[in-house]
Amino acid sequence: MSPLNLPWTACVLTLFPEMFPGMLGHSLVGRALDDGRWSLDTIQIRDFAHDKHNTVDDTPFGGGAGMVMRPDVVADGLESAITRFPMAKTVFLTPRGKPLTQDKVHELADAPGVILLCGRYEGIDQRVLDEHDDIDEISVGDYVLSGGESAATVLLDACVRLLPGVIGKEASHEDESFETGLLEYPHYTKPREWRGRNVPDVLLSGHHGKILEWRKSQAERITQERRPDLWARYCEKIKGRA
Repeated sequence: MSPLNLPWTACVLTLFPEMFPGMLGHSLVGRALDDGRWSLDTIQIRDFAHDKHNTVDDTPFGGGAGMVMRPDVVADGLESAITRFPMAKTVFLTPRGKPLTQDKVHELADAPGVILLCGRYEGIDQRVLDEHDDIDEISVGDYVLSGGESAATVLLDACVRLLPGVIGKEASHEDESFETGLLEYPHYTKPREWRGRNVPDVLLSGHHGKILEWRKSQAERITQERRPDLWARYCEKIKGRA
């Protein structure tokens, strides 16, 4: 909750509002929605079309395949959302945006809320982004999706689980991948032996210091093997503390 005891607010501008809440209506995030820890609004971009056919796109100047979402339609929808949620951070979900990181997720979760603009076709007219130069352009990965709705779902899931009270134990966040700059260590549960594979002895020792040491070493090993980019940043951070 914000200082004014208002829930964290998400507003999604989309041509497919029926896609929400989708998976966000289930599990921890869905329960948090039902409990009023966050709220979800959708705005149909097509409602801001200016002709009887509700046209939202047109052919690109300069030629090329595909269609581009019109600036007049998109801007009117976006400005309607900003009027309703003036304190929210505005995000355009696009493959050319900056990568979504855990630090960015924390930043958005700490804000009063987010306005998420979901593009379709070849994207939106650049002039909308130039007009609203405070828009955060964010990508959820180096691949192309059919539209921004899937990316919006990923971003919202990541943010909502950080809100107070959504996950029972606040410490649950601390050892997760990316929180410390490392990928997460392996997890084990019962049974102790499964298909000839045993739980590492150190996890059965009851020695908390050794368990923490093992988990850190495993996290470092996995990060070094799978994400050398993260490992390099982690090493630089450690070096800076020395």
